[in-house]
Amino acid sequence: MKFGVVIFPGSNCDHDAYHVISKHVGQPVSFVWHKETDLAGFDCVILPGGFSYGDYLRAGALARFSPVMRSVKEFAAAGGLVLGICNGFQILCEAGLLPGALMRNRGLHFVCEHVRVRVESTDTPFTNELRRGEVLSIPIAHAEGNYTCDDATLGELQAEDRIIFRYCDAEGRATDEANPNGSRDSIAGICNRARNVFGMMPHPERACEDLLGSADGRGVFHSLATTLAAA
Repeated sequence: MKFGVVIFPGSNCDHDAYHVISKHVGQPVSFVWHKETDLAGFDCVILPGGFSYGDYLRAGALARFSPVMRSVKEFAAAGGLVLGICNGFQILCEAGLLPGALMRNRGLHFVCEHVRVRVESTDTPFTNELRRGEVLSIPIAHAEGNYTCDDATLGELQAEDRIIFRYCDAEGRATDEANPNGSRDSIAGICNRARNVFGMMPHPERACEDLLGSADGRGVFHSLATTLAAA
């Protein structure tokens, strides 16, 4: 199996994702510059967090036009696994690969802290090594993490079990106080209908070593490895 980590101008978590795949998952991984279009040979593509160019207009608004995103769309349509983290999640929404949009945090401030998320679905290539209802401690770092969508889209996400993570408190309750950015329905991560494209605002790549305060993010990457090994 081989992973690709896309680098957009301004990406700042690309090396974190590379480190986790190479050291903790132990699989081949390569960087992919945003102007490249060849994704042949990759089994999973990661859009990492950061502050992509054009975020001053709207997060991900210009990055979605990068040449690589045409290839990412084709890759996903062919069944390839795509993981978007933070800014990557924003880009996936802007590109139409995931529904909804990420708006300014309700407090209008950048938020950087460890939060808790509850695992809502394990029926995905990204969460099959986790337990439904499990509470994870994973950091966030964003100014536009307030997920929003219309009523019809929310209904579809709920009915199709496509809400993968929700913000919650230590007891696993999805309360307003535990929601760090005002996301609708406390949504922290969603997938597409085919379940091969997944976007999440928290940074699992920053929670893979106990030295960093949590290793709870490993489950996302180990799930990917398990899925690809069984393919």
